[in-house]
Amino acid sequence: MAEAKWYILHTYSGYESLVKKSIEQMVENGNLQDVILDTKIPTETLIEDRNGKMKAYEAKVMPGYVFIKLVYSSQLWFMLTNTRGVTGFVGPNGKAWPLTEEEVKRLRLEDPVVDFSMEVGDSVNVTSGPFEGMVGVIKSIDTTRQKAQVVLNMFGRETSVDMDFVQLEKISNPTTTVASED
Repeated sequence: MAEAKWYILHTYSGYESLVKKSIEQMVENGNLQDVILDTKIPTETLIEDRNGKMKAYEAKVMPGYVFIKLVYSSQLWFMLTNTRGVTGFVGPNGKAWPLTEEEVKRLRLEDPVVDFSMEVGDSVNVTSGPFEGMVGVIKSIDTTRQKAQVVLNMFGRETSVDMDFVQLEKISNPTTTVASED
């Protein structure tokens, strides 16, 4: 069997989630789990000031595109390009063109498997992304998505943010912020 590779589907603007759900339904109904392995819409966490309150939200990194890992065949090409909201594959003349390993890494489509030895309640340091350098506490852990919900203190308010495991570093001996009297 051929190796699965990442491809890019071009969609109508705003149809990314609909296309992703349609593909997931197609995989479920057609028992295609062995040929369509993953579907992603890359997002990033952004912070916005709304009426003096800081709000974190997820924004699409590349609107109009859905990334899909599959074992390519002309039958799959036909099924996917005829999915509602899909305009075609990204590649020359609509031919599916696989992403290189460097592109997959740069787009962070495949999170490196991290030996995540942290637990709920652990203090962590954020090592990358918009919250880099901030310290928070793990509220919940989702091992299947390799994400942890972290409570960060932003502008005097506690805010929960979903973070990738690779963005977190456990603080081995958390020091208290209370100044000691010497």
